[in-house]
Amino acid sequence: MDLKIVEGGNNDGENGLDKSNTEVGVKAKDVGSISGKDMYFRADTIDFKSWDVQLEKHLSRVWSRDREAHTKKEEWEIDLAKLDIKSVIAHGTYGTVYHGTYDGQDVAVKVLDWGEDGISTAAESAALRTSFRQEVAVWQKLDHPNVTRFIGASMGTVNLKIPSNTSSDAINPLPTRACSVVVEYLPGGTLKKYLIRNWRKKLAFKIVIQLALDLSRGLSYLHSKKIVHRDVKSENMLLDSRRTLKIADFGVARVEAQNPRDMTGETGTLGYMAPEVLDGKPYNRKCDVYSFGICFWEIYCCDMPYPNLSFADVSSAVVKQNLRPEIPRCCPSSVANIMRKCWDANPEKRPEMDEVVKLLEAIDTSKGGGMIPEDQANGCFCFNAARGP
Repeated sequence: MDLKIVEGGNNDGENGLDKSNTEVGVKAKDVGSISGKDMYFRADTIDFKSWDVQLEKHLSRVWSRDREAHTKKEEWEIDLAKLDIKSVIAHGTYGTVYHGTYDGQDVAVKVLDWGEDGISTAAESAALRTSFRQEVAVWQKLDHPNVTRFIGASMGTVNLKIPSNTSSDAINPLPTRACSVVVEYLPGGTLKKYLIRNWRKKLAFKIVIQLALDLSRGLSYLHSKKIVHRDVKSENMLLDSRRTLKIADFGVARVEAQNPRDMTGETGTLGYMAPEVLDGKPYNRKCDVYSFGICFWEIYCCDMPYPNLSFADVSSAVVKQNLRPEIPRCCPSSVANIMRKCWDANPEKRPEMDEVVKLLEAIDTSKGGGMIPEDQANGCFCFNAARGP
């Protein structure tokens, strides 16, 4: 609006001003529907107070939109007021996993309480929160029966109530910048705990293959989405009430880089990590295939790989001495061949996970073949000597 002030006033020459010099007007160009014409308004006919009110309303709307833009929730953001946490499931390095309910359904809640502990630096806290966003970004898009279903997440802890151990009415304080991720609750617990419970009696061959198939199908799906899990291990696999295995914990998962050189660094868990990862070399989705081979051995044997070796010894021996878990004598060749192919030192020689699915589907389980002989209740014990390199 182009404003022009023209001197002017009343007609009777009040205050000694001449009429020709006492007219006050406002010149406006292109106002409303009038275009290209000059308009003049008398100052004493303009309601400046109304203008102020309108301007304040306009600025309020602008500021409100600006605040909404900065506080707009992500599509995966949940309402923590609907989340009811009941009990602790497990403690981890950066937080705790709880059992609870969200909007009437059973859920598991992973609360990451780093960031305001007085120990982490601002840079470390920012890196952890970025990592959390990455996990959520990966997990929220997944939909497969062998992948734990993502429900939602939160970047803060406002309205998040966690009962303390001492009193059901007490609430444990959490940093306001803590993060939480909510997923479906799987009552069967981790695969690792299930295998430990069956360490002595072992698993029926049908169950071994079923669990291996669940894991291979889940990984095949992830790889089809260009996602590398990077921490495949029995601790990160969960079981539902029907013993269906589902992949969980995408804390270090990432979209696979087109150039393997862009994916380096020791990421994962010793004992399951591929040689190229341990050696700091570029890697791709085939590192998950290697880890699957170790998990398959673990499922078959209900045992831990390398129980007599330190982490340092395992790391060195896997890379330099081609150390792998000892395959039991009773293991069928069809199973042993899959294990060996998956943990081959050369990533290019390892099969794709969809190939592994087909190999497992071709195995006949009707005649047994596991560590439990058909005519015995207890499993065999093929490991007589201490294992090691």
